[in-house]
Amino acid sequence: MTATTQAGVPTLALTLGDVAGIGPEITARTLLEHDELRTICRPVVIGDAEALRRAVTGVLGRDAGLVRVVDRPADATNDPGTIEVVQDGPPLGHVPYGELSPDAGDAAARFVMRACDLARAGEVDGIVTAPLNKAAMHAGGHHWPGHTELLAHEFGVDNFSLVLSAGELYFFHLTTHVSLRDAITGVSAERTDNVLRLVGSFAGALGTPDEAIGVAGLNPHAGENRLFGDEDADVLEPAVRRATAAGINAVGPLPADALIPQAVNGKWRFVVVCYHDQGHAPFKAVYGDDGVNITVGLPVVRVSVDHGTAFDIAGTGVAREASLVLAARRAAELAPGWHQVWETARSAAAS
Repeated sequence: MTATTQAGVPTLALTLGDVAGIGPEITARTLLEHDELRTICRPVVIGDAEALRRAVTGVLGRDAGLVRVVDRPADATNDPGTIEVVQDGPPLGHVPYGELSPDAGDAAARFVMRACDLARAGEVDGIVTAPLNKAAMHAGGHHWPGHTELLAHEFGVDNFSLVLSAGELYFFHLTTHVSLRDAITGVSAERTDNVLRLVGSFAGALGTPDEAIGVAGLNPHAGENRLFGDEDADVLEPAVRRATAAGINAVGPLPADALIPQAVNGKWRFVVVCYHDQGHAPFKAVYGDDGVNITVGLPVVRVSVDHGTAFDIAGTGVAREASLVLAARRAAELAPGWHQVWETARSAAAS
């Protein structure tokens, strides 16, 4: 029996993120001030009760008794006005706000690992992640570029993509948390083929297998017939042709400065970008708190906020929870049908 069938709604593991950042306070606000989420999911925090109580009392001015420790997600009652947390590791109330802490970085990674364990055991149906700090995670002994790569490692998958989403718009990334120099190398024929198959399978799982997929060029003007680089002609164009031959409606490479505004205005639903800032900068400028980060290619749905730990405002009470609320909502919507997404993605990767 899955967590979904036990509760009637999907059970979501909300990882607390870096407790020196805004993760605890936005998690507390999400669960104490948005009771409507309880009708579509059963949210259970994977993290630290002390850090949550500090946020509840010191930031929100509420009663510490609203935080309740449970042994496992199945023990959660999903009562409005409560925060139910599976404690992982030692208490972290000593970690100061706004300072890089190896203890917090280690814990943030462990929270994600615990959520993956629970997903593999069928105890949760989805994972929603508050932000972690990459430098702190590295200082804590976990040397991953970010959440996405850690999750892929935990689930043992090779073909995956960070996907920024707002409404029905999805930005898939060929490369993410690497230098720009490494990103150019990372836009390889194999990686492009894999991501185009991933997008095609995701579009099919969403019921739109023939939807056009816009592929952004790597160089300005998509290379302008090799005037501004050869990668578009040598790597991206052949990959688009191969995808088309395989029945994937890929188009491009197209100049990113034309493609992305067209996508924002509704012409494209699925977009492939080449590197982190090519997708993240315009996406965040347009959508802000209305966007989330989805990892496609995992056996369980994972949705995250599209912002960082915000050490500069942690503990001050001004952090907004809107992106985390949206992430939980999107995870709850996607979780029941995610098996089809995973199976189609896995089949595409094996082809």
